[in-house]
Amino acid sequence: MSHAALARQPMSSMPRDPNLAWLQRILSAQREGRSCLPLHLGLAPQTHAALIQACFPERAGQYLGAPPQARERDALRAELLELRRDEWRELRDLLLAGRAGRAGEAVVAAVVAAACLGGDHLWRDLGLASRDELRALLEYNFPRLAARNVHNMRWKKFFYRQLCEQDGAYVCRSPSCQACPTYHDCFGEES
Repeated sequence: MSHAALARQPMSSMPRDPNLAWLQRILSAQREGRSCLPLHLGLAPQTHAALIQACFPERAGQYLGAPPQARERDALRAELLELRRDEWRELRDLLLAGRAGRAGEAVVAAVVAAACLGGDHLWRDLGLASRDELRALLEYNFPRLAARNVHNMRWKKFFYRQLCEQDGAYVCRSPSCQACPTYHDCFGEES
């Protein structure tokens, strides 16, 4: 089955634990250039290799290297991630603080944190099909954190707001969301 066919396969028909199914989709999207993630998804090379082996055991060798057309793009994305490593770490730690205690959460947290550094909606930067799919991934792995998004704020905005409330490092310019001139940027429809 091709990367594209796997990525379009319904989650319910994938006979794996949910995290492996989501990570399989994210890996496929990254390989096809449908995400902002660098080659190793923000993971250590050994962890990335183990993830590929778990998701694609019969074709792991084909997935380990960057496709020739993607090498420059992946190198740039990896460099950008490295420049923002402290921010990535804070995002990962925020996610892990709300974890459910399931297998694979540390890997999912690292990948989601790397995607938070992208410039589009988080579900797109991960290469997922929809915001609903992202919500399911977050509620499964980080239910205590996801439950705090009671106003359905966009996920990246929500995560940065959480960091701001923790230590003030990422400051929102508005005194309250209701008074903010860019309210729609945080709470509006995603398309």
